[in-house]
Amino acid sequence: MGLTARIAGTVAGAAGIAAAGTALRVAQRRRVIGRRDGDSTQFGSLHSPAHTVIADDGVPLHVEIDEPETSGSALTVVFVHGYALNLDCWHFQRAAYRGLVRTVFYDQRSHGRSGRGSISEGTIDQLGRDLKSVIDAVVPDGPVVLVGHSMGGMTVVAFAELYPELFGEKVAGVALISTTAGGLDPSRLLFPMVPSRFGAGLTGGTVRTLARGHRAVDGVRRLGRSIATVVTDAYAFGDAVPAGYVEFVDDMLSATPFQVVAEFFPGLREFDKFEHVGVLGTVPTTIICGTADKLTSVGHSRKLHSRIPGSTLVECEGAGHMVVLERHGQVNAALDQLVAAASAAAGAR
Repeated sequence: MGLTARIAGTVAGAAGIAAAGTALRVAQRRRVIGRRDGDSTQFGSLHSPAHTVIADDGVPLHVEIDEPETSGSALTVVFVHGYALNLDCWHFQRAAYRGLVRTVFYDQRSHGRSGRGSISEGTIDQLGRDLKSVIDAVVPDGPVVLVGHSMGGMTVVAFAELYPELFGEKVAGVALISTTAGGLDPSRLLFPMVPSRFGAGLTGGTVRTLARGHRAVDGVRRLGRSIATVVTDAYAFGDAVPAGYVEFVDDMLSATPFQVVAEFFPGLREFDKFEHVGVLGTVPTTIICGTADKLTSVGHSRKLHSRIPGSTLVECEGAGHMVVLERHGQVNAALDQLVAAASAAAGAR
């Protein structure tokens, strides 16, 4: 039996499970999520004119820059998003800093509006080089603060290994949010993005097999949006957030082709750079994580904190992996302090 037929069989199997009551439970949970209200945030509404930065291997990266309304600090904050997301995930941070601080947002390669890279370049090290390309192109002057969430935090760590000499010179501060420098089980990150039959115990071989039938997998994902929404709610958040938050994250996940998801899977599994994070101790560094993060658990953040001298650890009680949405007020307050510390450190040099 071919892969496409097997995946189609998964849908049929899901129908059988539904008859046993799973679909009813999903529908009930979906209604619970749908009853959460009280927030009318227009996610994806904050944009500025697009810039294109060409990565070192020729991949075009979609970049947006928010300039401050008045001249002041020359500092720029660069935001780096996570796995299967896009630059819109920084909605609350972008809204908070818009007009006040120069900020840069970009879609990682093969995500969002950026171009697709080759499968061989779907590595965290390449993402670190992409970050360098973005900084060189749109932040040629002045200090920079790097803010990375999830895979974006790993991108910053890879950047630190590749370019340690820039810390304390070009890089004036770092925020690592819901991330790690190694020891990650990436199969947990895939739960909202694959058919439920394959959701547990995923191996590289399984992911590669699914990737060969990626169009069929994407079709199953679309058919199973109600299930995906419930799983996203369970794994991306810790508390009962408004339904719009869950739908926004689910939309970003669903918009990322499974072939791209599979492309980065091996690099996430192999990522091991704790021995290189010490250089972040030369600049103000803040580590943020929700205590209920089911994808990159708070233990990863505590280990980063123990390996980065002088770093600040902010634990958001009860929050999940998408802490940048769920606890945006607490995250923004921590970033405010980081930006102030970085500005002061840069000014003292």
